[in-house]
Amino acid sequence: MFRLFTLVCFALSLFLSSCSEDKKEEAAVEKKAPPPLSVEVISVNDESVPLWISFTGRTEATKRVEVRARISGRLDQVLFTEGDYVEEGDTLFVIEKDTYEAALAQANAQLQMNQASLKLARADVERYKPLVAEDLAPRAQLEQYEAREAELNAAIKANEASIQDAELNLSYTEVTATISGRVSRKLVDIGNIVGYGEQTVLTTIVSDNPMYAYFNPTESQFQAMRTHKSQDQMPAIVAVSEDKQGLVTREPLKGEVDFSDNRVDNTTGTISMRAQVANEDHSLLEGTFVYVEVMITDQASFLLIPPGVVQEDQQGSYVYVLDENNTAKRVDIKSGYESRYYMIVVEGLEGGEKIIISGFAKLRQGVPLDPTDVTDTKGVKATLKKQGMMDTGA
Repeated sequence: MFRLFTLVCFALSLFLSSCSEDKKEEAAVEKKAPPPLSVEVISVNDESVPLWISFTGRTEATKRVEVRARISGRLDQVLFTEGDYVEEGDTLFVIEKDTYEAALAQANAQLQMNQASLKLARADVERYKPLVAEDLAPRAQLEQYEAREAELNAAIKANEASIQDAELNLSYTEVTATISGRVSRKLVDIGNIVGYGEQTVLTTIVSDNPMYAYFNPTESQFQAMRTHKSQDQMPAIVAVSEDKQGLVTREPLKGEVDFSDNRVDNTTGTISMRAQVANEDHSLLEGTFVYVEVMITDQASFLLIPPGVVQEDQQGSYVYVLDENNTAKRVDIKSGYESRYYMIVVEGLEGGEKIIISGFAKLRQGVPLDPTDVTDTKGVKATLKKQGMMDTGA
């Protein structure tokens, strides 16, 4: 009887211990259940937005001038700071003036001497005319005085031309900027002799407002642009990419496409095109790598999503959308044209879905979510507005 009681007590203790462990495990499971994943979502709708095509390109100044020494002599002064912006007419260099000032003084002196001689020759002519008329003096003498007068008139014209040439040469001793723009470094130091033989290049000036941005669409892109454009002058936006630290922040520059070449490059199959944009603060330098956005049309509607939200696997492209239970749902899609800022969805979405745009590392189908709608700040339209691409009058 005692052994039976002992066995019953032992079995009862095992049962109670098992129940206690089950409760602990259930409590631990409940305690370890992760909270819903916080994600950002944007609403996707079929919207009428401008269609832009993105290209890469490089900037080029609208004007480039080589500043040369037009006369010879020793370089005496440099009157600009290298890399500064200069205005048309600013004096940049001064070449020694002594020789040219002396040449001008000599030309003026020769003019004055010939003017004095001309005055005397005219007096001789006036004095001899009545004498010859009355046969009181030989006509040959009068003709000599008249010839002398004509000779001095010609000499004075030559003197005046010499003075003009001397003044011009003297003015060339001050080398001025022929255009407004950013000046390069000086190529000749003070004390060097310039202008002998070939005209010496002293520096260069580039005019960077407006600025050109050259880019190269393929022939098919060019034909699509020409066929579907909704404006004669296609608006363009030129943007500089930010560095990895985010230190480079420039506002996109607005303008329009103003040139397309008349032939396809046989080696690349592309056509050279150019956008001209305002660069009033001269912040965009020549030779900068840029993104060129060209607006084709603003008269069509598209279903657009940010390109960065699209995932890829062996089955193809897909996105995660928020379902009615606030969980992640995979939707397979097919895309059309894609730019840096948006992708056109041609199959898979119908509009009205909320696309998940963050938390991809932990995101799986069926994962509970805590969504925050950021359509107004991170949606495609918000991005285009931030880049100035919703203003079709760019």
